[in-house]
Amino acid sequence: MIVNQYPTEQIHCINPDCPRPYPQAWGNKFCSSCGATLQLHNRYVPLQRLGSGGFAAIYTVWDLWEKKEKVLKVLVETSPKALQLFEQEAAVLARLNHPGVPKVENDSYFMVDPGSSHQRLLPCLVMEKIHGKTLEDVLNEYPQGCPEEFVQDWLYQAADILQELHRSGIIHRDLKPSNLMLRQGTDRLVTIDFGGAKQIGSMPLNRQGNSTRLISPGYSPPEQIAGEVVGPAADFYALGRTMIQLLTGEDVADLQDPETGEFRWRDRISVSPALADLLDDTIRFDPQQRPASAAEIQHRLEIDFPTQPQSPPAGASFSEAIAKATETAKDLSTSAIATCGQGVTKSARFLFKLVMGIVLACADTVCEILLGGLGAALGAAGGFALINWTNLGDRFSDWMYWRWPLILPEVPIVTWRELLLFACAGLGTAWGLTEAGGFGQKQRRLVAGVMGILSYSAGWFIWQASISARLPEHFEGLWFIWKASVSYADTERLLGLITIIAIFPLVLGLGLPSHYLVHALVAAVGTSTIVRGLAWLGLLRAEVLMNIFSFSDASWLDFTNTVAFFTMLGVTVGFWLGVSYYVLVPVLRWLGWR
Repeated sequence: MIVNQYPTEQIHCINPDCPRPYPQAWGNKFCSSCGATLQLHNRYVPLQRLGSGGFAAIYTVWDLWEKKEKVLKVLVETSPKALQLFEQEAAVLARLNHPGVPKVENDSYFMVDPGSSHQRLLPCLVMEKIHGKTLEDVLNEYPQGCPEEFVQDWLYQAADILQELHRSGIIHRDLKPSNLMLRQGTDRLVTIDFGGAKQIGSMPLNRQGNSTRLISPGYSPPEQIAGEVVGPAADFYALGRTMIQLLTGEDVADLQDPETGEFRWRDRISVSPALADLLDDTIRFDPQQRPASAAEIQHRLEIDFPTQPQSPPAGASFSEAIAKATETAKDLSTSAIATCGQGVTKSARFLFKLVMGIVLACADTVCEILLGGLGAALGAAGGFALINWTNLGDRFSDWMYWRWPLILPEVPIVTWRELLLFACAGLGTAWGLTEAGGFGQKQRRLVAGVMGILSYSAGWFIWQASISARLPEHFEGLWFIWKASVSYADTERLLGLITIIAIFPLVLGLGLPSHYLVHALVAAVGTSTIVRGLAWLGLLRAEVLMNIFSFSDASWLDFTNTVAFFTMLGVTVGFWLGVSYYVLVPVLRWLGWR
C-alpha cells in the first residue's frame, strides 16, 4: 500500500467490545486489540468516530475504490425493531436519487463480523459524506432568528426534497434543524437521518394504534405522537415547526401555550403575512387542514415571493458566497447573463419563475376545465339515459308523487324524474373536478360526490318550487302556464339564483386548501353570471331550459341540449376556480387576509 494516498495513518476499530479501538496502525488488516477486521466489505477503512445517532455509531471511512471519504453507520443496538429501522433506512436511501438526499449505492449495506465473544454481526451502511453545517448550527450563529429570506429558500428546498420522498412513497417522520444540512460552499439543502422513514400505506388501517412511535418532542405532529398512521402531512407539520424555530430563534416548546396548546409565534418577530400564513397552515392540528402536497407549499412560495433572492447560507463566509455565485453562473446557459451582474440574474430568474408560474397555472386550470366538463357530460348523459331509457325514472317519479304531499303539500311538484338527472350531473361534475387534482385539492371523492349530488338536486328543487308557486290549483299544461306567468327577465334571475345554489356547496366539497368561501363564492357568482349572460344573449333559450328541468322526452335533441348545458356548467366552474386560486386568493394573501 501507498500510505500517502490516504488522509490519515491511523484507523478506528468499529467493534463495540474492543478495549482499545483507537489508534490502529494504517495497513493492519485486523485490530491489534480485539482482532476485528479493519477493512470492511473489502473496500472501506474506518478512520474516525464522529459520534452516535439513535441506535448507531457513526464513523468517517475511506473508500479504497473511489479514493474519498464517506460516512459509515454501524448499528450497535441489538433489538429486532432497531434492525428493522436500520434496514429500512438503507433501502430508502438506495431507492432515492436526489441532490437533497445523501447518495447510497446498492451494495452499501452489509454485515461485518467483529469477531467478538458475543457472536453477532454488525449491520453497516455507507453513504455519501455531506460536508457543511446543519440548520441547528446555523441557528446558533443567529440566536435572534435567521433572516426571513433564508428561511423562505430553505422551506422551498425542503419542500422539493419532500416532494421526491412522498412521490417515492416515503415519509421522513423526523424533520428538525439537526436533520437538515447545507452543503459546504453552497446553499443546497440536504435531508439526513432516514432512520425513522416509513413507507406510505405500509400499515393496515385497522392497526393504527400499533404504529411505531418515533417522536421528536416539539416537531412531531399529534397523530404521530398518538401512534396513529401518519401521512405526508406529518412531514409538513415538522417542517413548519422547524422553520418557525429558525425564524424566531426560540425553542419550539417555549412557543406553545401550556394551557391551550396553541402555538403562538407571530407576535415574536416581524414576518411577511404570506409566509406566516403558510407556516401556520403546515402546523394545523388536523392533518386534513395542512397543505395537501409539497408542491402546494412550493407553489404558494412562488406566488407570494416571486422575486425571492437565492441567498448564501446563514453565517456563510465571503469565500462560500463566491462559490455560490460561481455555481449559479454555471447553471445559466448563456455567458451574457453570467456577465451582466447580479441584478440581471435576479431579473432573469424572476421572469423565468413568472412565465413558468403562468404556464403551470394555465395548465392546471385547463386540466380542471377539461375534466370538469367531461365529468359533467358523462354524469348528465348517464342521468338522461337513466330517466328516459329505463323505467327507473318513472318508478322514482311515481314513488315521490304520492309521498311528497305528506312532506310538503304547499309545493305541488308533479314530476320527479329530472331530479335523478341533476343528481347524476352533480356527481359527475364533482368527480371530474376532483380527479383533475388541481388547486391543491385534498381529492375527497366521497365528500365531493355527496356535495355534488345534494347541490345540483337543491338547484333543481328551487326551480320546480318557484314554478309550482305560480301555478293555479288545476292545470293542464305546465309549460304553457309557466311561459305565460313568468317573464324572460324573471327566468334569467331565477336561473342565476339556481346556479349559485348549485355551485356554491359543490365547490365547498372539493377540499380546497384554504379560503374555501372565497373559492366557492367566486365560482358560484362567476358561473351564474356566465349562465345569465348566455340566457340574455338568447344562446340559452327558455324552452331548452324547460325541457332540461321538467318534462324531458327521449329525443336526441333533448339529449344533446341536456349534456351541453351541464358540460358548460362544469367547464365554467373549472375556469372560475382557476381565476380564484391563481389570481384573487394570492391578492388576498398579499393583502394579509388569511
